[in-house]
Amino acid sequence: MPNTSPSPTPIPTPNNVEKSLNDLPRARFWEAMDICQWEGYWFEPGLVKPAITFRSTFHARNDDILLASTIKTGTTWLKSLSLCITQNRQNHKHNDILTTENPHFHVPTIESMIYSTKPTKIDIYDASSPRLLHTHLPYSVLPVSVKESQCKIVYIARNPKDTIISMWHFFNSIFRPNQDPFPLEKAVDCFCSGVHQYGSFFEHVVEYWLESQKRPEKMLFLKYEEMKRDPKGEVSKIAEFLGRPFGDGEVDEILWRCSLDRLKNLEVNKNGSILYNVPNSSYFRKGEVGDWKKYLTPEMEERINQTSRSKLEAFGLFL
Repeated sequence: MPNTSPSPTPIPTPNNVEKSLNDLPRARFWEAMDICQWEGYWFEPGLVKPAITFRSTFHARNDDILLASTIKTGTTWLKSLSLCITQNRQNHKHNDILTTENPHFHVPTIESMIYSTKPTKIDIYDASSPRLLHTHLPYSVLPVSVKESQCKIVYIARNPKDTIISMWHFFNSIFRPNQDPFPLEKAVDCFCSGVHQYGSFFEHVVEYWLESQKRPEKMLFLKYEEMKRDPKGEVSKIAEFLGRPFGDGEVDEILWRCSLDRLKNLEVNKNGSILYNVPNSSYFRKGEVGDWKKYLTPEMEERINQTSRSKLEAFGLFL
């Protein structure tokens, strides 16, 4: 199997992480945020220490569930669906968990919890009961116990052109509110070169794709576009994979509860913030397939297509 991962940088350990962080390659993301390269990928520096802690100390249970994605590929939808599939199914009419907090509170992104605005109800290192968690980390840096246990992994990928447009809107809303947006051509350059938060998108997706092909009983690889085209079929597939198949009428109920229109209009998502400087409302924009056509020039489109052909399609992955 070809090795698609970038060449790793020296691996910091929790004991010497501060010194190691200072030695990592640095770049400026969209002229707004410093990022550093660790294990071949780019991260906001504050995320590296919790990522190292997760990799070195997390002990997975066989009945844990780990959701995974790179950014802006349908993470919020996947968290909402998985939460409803695994919890609160019998009593949802009277106690709808999605109305109590933003989905990112109920299913925390492990390495981002240091930026939480409020304490979560989940201790991610307490293995006394099964956990539903999420990460944006690449497969190559996941804890050995996650890879070697029977813990299930559900990964969601998305067309790269829609991903970059969603990313562009998201970071503009955070970094440049009430200002002109960051030049889209420069954003595409960063995206294709992989020098962006959690980048490279292409390497990230391929790592999980190849592993899902080797171990389909362990990892379910979802495509956002297929979920939009056949939501009943794809969400039923998630439930089956997680060992919680639907009863009569359940899939329609959960699809309604997790629909973008409903979620974006819940008070917990219109107001407040689960992560510092990230309004809850910023997670809910359009969720459309093909929105990129309104923004990308033919030159930008072709550059992304060329990168996809060499980085994804060469391994049999078409997004």
